[in-house]
Amino acid sequence: MPESLTKSRLFQNYARRPIELVKGQGTKVWDADGKEYLDFIAGIAVLALGHANPQVNATLKEQSEKLWHVSNLFESSGQERLAALLTSGTHFDHAFFCNSGAEANEAAIKLARRHTGKHHIVTFTNSFHGRTFGAMSATGQDKVQNGFGPLVSKFTHVPFNDSEALRGAVNEETAAIMLEIVQGEGGVNPTTPEFAATIQELCDTHGILLIVDEVQTGIGRTGTRYAYEQTVLKPDIISLAKGLGGGFPIGGILGTAEVGASLTPGSHGTTYGGNALGVAVSHTVVSTVFEPAFLKEVAEKAAYLKDKLSAKYEVRGMGLLMGLVVEDSAAFAADLQAKGLLVVPAGATVVRLLPPLNVSYEELDQAAAILLG
Repeated sequence: MPESLTKSRLFQNYARRPIELVKGQGTKVWDADGKEYLDFIAGIAVLALGHANPQVNATLKEQSEKLWHVSNLFESSGQERLAALLTSGTHFDHAFFCNSGAEANEAAIKLARRHTGKHHIVTFTNSFHGRTFGAMSATGQDKVQNGFGPLVSKFTHVPFNDSEALRGAVNEETAAIMLEIVQGEGGVNPTTPEFAATIQELCDTHGILLIVDEVQTGIGRTGTRYAYEQTVLKPDIISLAKGLGGGFPIGGILGTAEVGASLTPGSHGTTYGGNALGVAVSHTVVSTVFEPAFLKEVAEKAAYLKDKLSAKYEVRGMGLLMGLVVEDSAAFAADLQAKGLLVVPAGATVVRLLPPLNVSYEELDQAAAILLG
């Protein structure tokens, strides 16, 4: 074990890389030794507008000099503005704000059970919904669950994109189906159109709620505001985080008026969720990303990069949530890091490319040159 780790006062639950990033600007970061990298991890799809974005910095500074936190005992015009922005032009009516993706998924699970009075929820193998007990129980990966004892009951994990298996899993006690449009941690696996159609049919026929986990795919990552907009799916609830705050911790759920009626005073809450700093920063990020011209450029940049990389790799995903199939993802990522490009594995044989959404074409060319070299 390196000497630095033997002296660490931190729990060793992260397999940390042996570099420390100390500065960032846009898509570029620098380590403690001054080496420059292209950051195609972006905090794992978090830094929607890159490092040290001037607009985001200005918003944070301005809000920090007014108010940080007063709790949800009081009215919040900031939360109202952000909720209106996130739901505008959608079929959603309400928002709830929390601190992370796991918290957002916990809220979605609780809301589905409370609204339906049922407890059974169907999720999918290779899914990832978080590490708190409800979200971990929803996750379809043994490695996330092992060693923690009895999980929350009434979750059934079904093979992803398997319509027949899904039809066999739902019953009169099913409260919800919960899925990612693209499984990020699980290998960058997109939902097929046929599977999406089956999901919506089952939900409509049996009165089952649909929860779409947009923690990684939402806020422009796939080239539309939310990934579900590129499918036939009409979710009752979606969960958000990661890009929602552009680096500031904030999560949330959006829901229809019908399900919203089930979150009554005292039924759910959070101390820090929706604090003044978080919602101010998020409003600046979302206002920028949701501009039609910005989203169009995200889709165009994704197509541009995919076209380049398809000459050498099997490319998966949607928009700038892109997966490359390789032999050994950990070794591949380490080799790219040595060459000045940061990427993150998604399982043993896939690496994810998750640049800031405002990455430049020049930076895409630089990354492609490293990947194709």
